Amino acid sequence: MTGTLLSFGHGYSAQALARRLLPSGWKIIGTTRSAEKVGALAETGVMPLLFPGGEVAQALDQATHMLISAGPGEDGDPVLAALGDDIARRAGQFEWVGYLSTTGVYGDHGGDWVDENTPLAPSTRRGQLRLLAEEQWAQIPGLPLHIFRLAGIYGPGRGPFAKVRAGKARRIIKPGQVFSRIHVDDIAQVLAASIERPAPGTAYNVCDDDPAPPQDVIAYAAELLGLPVPPEIAFEKAELSPMARSFYAESKRVRNDRIKNDLGVRLLHPTYRAGLRALME
Repeated sequence: MTGTLLSFGHGYSAQALARRLLPSGWKIIGTTRSAEKVGALAETGVMPLLFPGGEVAQALDQATHMLISAGPGEDGDPVLAALGDDIARRAGQFEWVGYLSTTGVYGDHGGDWVDENTPLAPSTRRGQLRLLAEEQWAQIPGLPLHIFRLAGIYGPGRGPFAKVRAGKARRIIKPGQVFSRIHVDDIAQVLAASIERPAPGTAYNVCDDDPAPPQDVIAYAAELLGLPVPPEIAFEKAELSPMARSFYAESKRVRNDRIKNDLGVRLLHPTYRAGLRALME
């Protein structure tokens, strides 16, 4: 199948989906807030659209599918704030709408497992804003909404290798801390599989099979590079940005059975080891 995908906040994950869909004949309109990025988007085969400021109504009229990657702020979801009424009026025209959320909406579970039926109780402000955005999108009558709760994203140009090579990687130790992760190419294949098998109202956890402590990932990256494993630093002594510290506020293992059972997804990179080896190659 093909269609016209309107991608709001056409960033890292959305670009991976575009690379998957464009060869099949899809038309993809991707928004950016930066006039400087318009040319770079066009070079990838995506029709760039400034948002806010561009002819968004015309793009909405053309769209058969819609992906929302733009993150919410204290003022709420930026797409809903600007276009909520316009989208609601067109709700019936879309075959599929995807919203990229975060596994942070589950909150802290002390390293225990969570799935899509786990009560949503985010403990960070970032997670609370995501949950609010999920709820607001779900309130639009007739919108074929699919929610994708993404784990920590890595892939080409985004991962531990650059920091390890630069000698800036740190193995921060917080006992019991585990994160789930997902390679960007697996995000793309999950989204593509959902487009092929729409199930409006469904939420999907998008993560690999191998939740792991962050220090193990850094150590493995160093081993692959043949470089010394960075020394351990106790979490209490680590100087972290507020954003980085918020990641360590929650520890959980995220189940991904639904993307496999309902969408037929077979992960390209089922573990961080497989994903990092592929990036090295």
